[in-house]
Amino acid sequence: MTTSVDLTLLEPLLAQYNGRSRDALLPFLHDAQALYGWLPRPVQEAISRTLRVPLADIHGVVEFYTMFYNEPTAKRVIRVCDDMACRLAGSAYFIEALETRLGLQSGQTSPNGSVTYERVPCLGMCEHGPNALRNDEPAGHLTPDDVNNFLVGAHPEPRIQKYGGPLLKLARAGKVIPWSLNDYEQHGGYATLRKALAQTPEEIITTLEASKILGRGGAMFPTGLKWRYTRSAPGTPAQKHLVANADESEPGTFKDRGLLEEDPFSLVEAMTIAAYAIGVENGWIFIRGEYPRGYRRLVTAVNLARRAGYLGQNILGKEGFNFDIEVRLGAGAYICGEETALFEAIEGKRGFPRIKPPFPTTHGLFQQPTAINNVETLAAAMSVLSIGLDEWLKLGTAESPGTKWFCLSGHVVRPGVYELPFGLTIRELIAMAGGVPDGKAIQAVLMGGAAGVFLPPDKLDVPLSYESAKANNFPLGSGVIMVFDETADLRHALYQLGHFFAHESC
Repeated sequence: MTTSVDLTLLEPLLAQYNGRSRDALLPFLHDAQALYGWLPRPVQEAISRTLRVPLADIHGVVEFYTMFYNEPTAKRVIRVCDDMACRLAGSAYFIEALETRLGLQSGQTSPNGSVTYERVPCLGMCEHGPNALRNDEPAGHLTPDDVNNFLVGAHPEPRIQKYGGPLLKLARAGKVIPWSLNDYEQHGGYATLRKALAQTPEEIITTLEASKILGRGGAMFPTGLKWRYTRSAPGTPAQKHLVANADESEPGTFKDRGLLEEDPFSLVEAMTIAAYAIGVENGWIFIRGEYPRGYRRLVTAVNLARRAGYLGQNILGKEGFNFDIEVRLGAGAYICGEETALFEAIEGKRGFPRIKPPFPTTHGLFQQPTAINNVETLAAAMSVLSIGLDEWLKLGTAESPGTKWFCLSGHVVRPGVYELPFGLTIRELIAMAGGVPDGKAIQAVLMGGAAGVFLPPDKLDVPLSYESAKANNFPLGSGVIMVFDETADLRHALYQLGHFFAHESC
């Protein structure tokens, strides 16, 4: 494969990014790599001059993120999930057949330069395992017989598998046309924003505090309190930020992907409501690089919302309410799910976490006051305002009201995202999913994701709630529940977890 570099291809991008600063580095690198398939040194040097960022810093960023390449790769990159949920679904058989067909091992490029092949950690499609990405196109439920169709892109598009009820946050996902603002409005879209704008920001924050919504990404910080702290921090709305953390990279986590891909306008509306309540003008969505379809649909949703007056200046005629959103695509770094590492990534740096304090509500993105919320957290906040506080508090338990998204995968008949009121037991959830295939016994259940704990079968009758999790010493985390039947090799599962953390440790 030739390594000669035609920099004339880069000239339109150099003009587009001229005058931008370091925070434009990640999108610039993505755009440049889309042209060349990798990031040759002359390209990095040109980016360095344009953004006025030291070349050594750019090289460090490229080396840090696994989806940027310092060496030539093919125009077609195949990434196959080799993580636990896909292993439980039989990915080893597909991987063996694919590697035989390609004549490649992970990390290799074919001699003719047509394809680069990688085995990668969780792609966030656990309910569709075994799964893979063919360039930017996802594919799921892959078997050895699917290899040829997969290689030419002749495979069905994975869709959200949602269950449970009442479906509040997931009501529209899978029903609306994701790229149609008109269809979103026909399904009730932006009614909640109009309802919110009829209230004062203080009324909204007070409602959120009474709703007892905790952060749904795993940190469990009270959402209303976070909004209040950011609103009261020194600075004008133009000096404050709202960030949606869509970088769900914990193995077994896929709860946000369905909303991002199949109801993207919902996140845009939820963020606009939050921006009004908090008093911020700058919105950011940071979505993991393994979700290219979600990224494209979010960009479309933001652009259409802006064109319709749902973003921009004096939104819906509300004098002085200005808010806009920029969507940023990650590049393969689990650590960027940590809030301060995510800030570093947006700012064009390697995603290393910052030391706290200070905390984001006073010193967040660009060292300015920032409210950062998980995607589900923002959806939950909008649900409270949509159905009303009284109805919200009727769901769940006294200490854990409302609904939660649970990512159920592994050895169950119907894996998927389950939106359920808090209080259902783990065993009841597994039964709702059809139980374990072929009547096999449960050996263990992983709760809370890669950093969680394994529960034995005699611990499955505890309720899924924050108070129960605390009392029984297991984390709810981001809602990961992965079932292992009696045939699973738990030693190998632990090995995979250790390998994942060794690779991702910063």
